[in-house]
Amino acid sequence: MSELLHASGLSKSYRSGPRSIDVLRDLALDVAEGESVAIVGDSGVGKSTLLHLLGGLDRPDAGRLTFRGIDIFHADTARLAEYRNRNVGFVFQFHHLLPEFSALENVEMPFRIGRRGEGAANARELLERLGLGARLAHRPSALSGGEQQRVAIARALAASPALVFADEPTGNLDPATGKRVFDLLRELQRERGFALVLASHSERLARGCDRILRLDDGHLTSLGADEARAYFSLDPS
Repeated sequence: MSELLHASGLSKSYRSGPRSIDVLRDLALDVAEGESVAIVGDSGVGKSTLLHLLGGLDRPDAGRLTFRGIDIFHADTARLAEYRNRNVGFVFQFHHLLPEFSALENVEMPFRIGRRGEGAANARELLERLGLGARLAHRPSALSGGEQQRVAIARALAASPALVFADEPTGNLDPATGKRVFDLLRELQRERGFALVLASHSERLARGCDRILRLDDGHLTSLGADEARAYFSLDPS
């Protein structure tokens, strides 16, 4: 597989009163076209921060990020916006759907805002593919938690991104519903060929990815099968 995303020397810190807290320190990561990568680690270790940096939602204090050879953080504003809007999709733990709009309108919203028409047909197709063909006109309040998260997945994929970031995508769902949602996401990944970077506490989700990386003390470490078993204490979640 060819390289899609390359990060090197990523560092990020935050101020807490007079103190500076280092979250990421000289972090490196490569993501190949079409692969899935799980990032695990304790709560508060910086998994969400890392995904925000990789997705261009935030900037690091130092470091370099390239997408298909283009330096994202040193690109002009238009190139950075294109990366975020056309090449990246995000799925969050809390779906962030707009309550006053229907499921279909929520998925179409990025294209409506950008006055782009190419996403409308894809939005409907994705919702039908995710088993929501009969729920297109329903607002989020009329959908179950699992249905709302499936709408959020459709929204993330509507622009046919090359790279999808999922931040605890099933953390707000019961285990059975979470498994169905994740299985659908992985099935769509195999069909559409996008790369997936997933942050999760779930062993089931992590083991469903091609690689497992642990974020600790600002760095990423690859976990092999034995190391992953030790990390999850042989206790399925």
